[in-house]
Amino acid sequence: MASIFTKIINKEIPGHIVAEDDKNIAFLDINPLVVGHTLCVPKKEIDYIYDLNDEDFIALQLFAKKVAGAIRKAIPCKRIGEAVIGLEVPHTHVHLIPISEMDDMNFSRPKLRPTQAELADAAKKISECL
Repeated sequence: MASIFTKIINKEIPGHIVAEDDKNIAFLDINPLVVGHTLCVPKKEIDYIYDLNDEDFIALQLFAKKVAGAIRKAIPCKRIGEAVIGLEVPHTHVHLIPISEMDDMNFSRPKLRPTQAELADAAKKISECL
Protein backbone atom coordinates (compact mmCIF):
# COMPACT_ATOMS: atom_id res chain seq x y z
CA MET A 1 0.00 0.00 0.00
CA ALA A 2 1.29 3.46 -0.90
CA SER A 3 2.50 5.64 1.94
CA ILE A 4 0.86 8.97 2.68
CA PHE A 5 3.98 10.60 1.20
CA THR A 6 3.55 8.69 -2.06
CA LYS A 7 -0.03 9.96 -2.18
CA ILE A 8 1.28 13.54 -1.82
CA ILE A 9 3.94 12.89 -4.49
CA ASN A 10 1.26 11.52 -6.85
CA LYS A 11 -1.02 14.49 -6.04
CA GLU A 12 -3.70 12.10 -4.77
CA ILE A 13 -3.92 14.15 -1.57
CA PRO A 14 -2.91 17.78 -1.05
CA GLY A 15 0.41 18.84 0.40
CA HIS A 16 2.08 22.21 0.85
CA ILE A 17 4.88 21.58 -1.61
CA VAL A 18 7.86 23.94 -1.47
CA ALA A 19 10.22 22.27 -3.96
CA GLU A 20 10.39 19.35 -6.35
CA ASP A 21 12.81 17.83 -8.82
CA ASP A 22 12.85 14.58 -10.77
CA LYS A 23 13.91 12.48 -7.73
CA ASN A 24 12.72 14.36 -4.64
CA ILE A 25 9.98 16.52 -3.22
CA ALA A 26 9.80 18.84 -0.20
CA PHE A 27 6.60 19.74 1.60
CA LEU A 28 5.62 21.18 4.95
CA ASP A 29 4.97 18.92 7.90
CA ILE A 30 1.27 19.34 8.77
CA ASN A 31 2.06 18.91 12.48
CA PRO A 32 5.29 20.89 12.69
CA LEU A 33 7.55 21.45 15.66
CA VAL A 34 8.01 25.05 14.49
CA VAL A 35 6.83 27.17 11.55
CA GLY A 36 8.68 26.10 8.41
CA HIS A 37 9.27 22.46 9.47
CA THR A 38 9.72 20.78 6.10
CA LEU A 39 10.08 17.18 4.95
CA CYS A 40 12.36 16.21 2.07
CA VAL A 41 11.28 12.91 0.58
CA PRO A 42 12.57 10.79 -2.29
CA LYS A 43 9.87 10.09 -4.84
CA LYS A 44 10.93 6.44 -4.81
CA GLU A 45 9.18 4.82 -1.83
CA ILE A 46 11.92 3.27 0.27
CA ASP A 47 11.36 2.88 4.00
CA TYR A 48 14.90 3.27 5.40
CA ILE A 49 17.23 6.07 4.29
CA TYR A 50 20.31 3.84 4.25
CA ASP A 51 18.57 1.46 1.86
CA LEU A 52 18.68 4.20 -0.80
CA ASN A 53 21.31 3.58 -3.43
CA ASP A 54 24.28 5.96 -3.27
CA GLU A 55 23.08 8.14 -6.14
CA ASP A 56 19.62 8.63 -4.61
CA PHE A 57 21.06 9.19 -1.12
CA ILE A 58 23.39 11.91 -2.38
CA ALA A 59 20.62 13.46 -4.49
CA LEU A 60 18.35 13.62 -1.42
CA GLN A 61 21.05 15.28 0.70
CA LEU A 62 21.87 17.85 -1.99
CA PHE A 63 18.16 18.53 -2.46
CA ALA A 64 17.73 18.97 1.31
CA LYS A 65 20.67 21.39 1.38
CA LYS A 66 19.01 23.54 -1.28
CA VAL A 67 15.67 23.50 0.54
CA ALA A 68 17.37 24.26 3.88
CA GLY A 69 18.91 27.38 2.34
CA ALA A 70 15.49 28.59 1.25
CA ILE A 71 13.95 27.87 4.66
CA ARG A 72 16.73 29.82 6.38
CA LYS A 73 16.05 32.84 4.15
CA ALA A 74 12.27 32.63 4.58
CA ILE A 75 11.84 31.77 8.27
CA PRO A 76 13.61 33.70 11.05
CA CYS A 77 15.98 31.26 12.79
CA LYS A 78 19.63 30.72 13.71
CA ARG A 79 20.06 27.47 11.78
CA ILE A 80 18.26 24.66 10.05
CA GLY A 81 18.40 21.40 11.98
CA GLU A 82 18.18 18.06 10.20
CA ALA A 83 16.75 14.87 11.62
CA VAL A 84 16.12 11.46 10.11
CA ILE A 85 13.88 9.41 12.35
CA GLY A 86 11.51 7.71 9.96
CA LEU A 87 9.41 5.66 12.34
CA GLU A 88 6.06 7.38 11.82
CA VAL A 89 5.76 6.92 8.03
CA PRO A 90 7.43 3.97 6.23
CA HIS A 91 8.95 6.21 3.54
CA THR A 92 12.37 7.85 3.85
CA HIS A 93 12.14 11.49 4.90
CA VAL A 94 14.50 14.15 6.16
CA HIS A 95 13.10 16.69 8.62
CA LEU A 96 14.41 20.22 8.08
CA ILE A 97 13.58 22.33 11.11
CA PRO A 98 14.26 26.03 11.63
CA ILE A 99 15.90 26.28 15.04
CA SER A 100 16.79 29.11 17.36
CA GLU A 101 17.23 26.96 20.46
CA MET A 102 17.82 23.26 21.12
CA ASP A 103 14.25 22.59 22.20
CA ASP A 104 13.01 23.51 18.70
CA MET A 105 14.02 19.96 17.65
CA ASN A 106 12.46 18.17 20.60
CA PHE A 107 10.13 15.66 18.92
CA SER A 108 8.47 14.74 22.21
CA ARG A 109 7.01 18.19 22.78
CA PRO A 110 3.52 19.13 21.54
CA LYS A 111 3.31 19.86 17.83
CA LEU A 112 1.85 23.03 16.36
CA ARG A 113 -1.58 22.92 14.71
CA PRO A 114 -1.32 25.51 11.91
CA THR A 115 -4.26 26.37 9.70
CA GLN A 116 -4.19 25.55 6.00
CA ALA A 117 -3.75 29.28 5.34
CA GLU A 118 -0.74 29.44 7.67
CA LEU A 119 0.81 26.42 5.97
CA ALA A 120 0.18 27.89 2.53
CA ASP A 121 1.80 31.17 3.60
CA ALA A 122 4.91 29.43 4.95
CA ALA A 123 5.18 27.25 1.83
CA LYS A 124 4.95 30.31 -0.41
CA LYS A 125 7.64 32.14 1.53
CA ILE A 126 10.02 29.18 1.32
CA SER A 127 9.30 28.52 -2.37
CA GLU A 128 9.99 32.14 -3.22
CA CYS A 129 13.48 31.83 -1.69
CA LEU A 130 14.56 28.94 -3.91
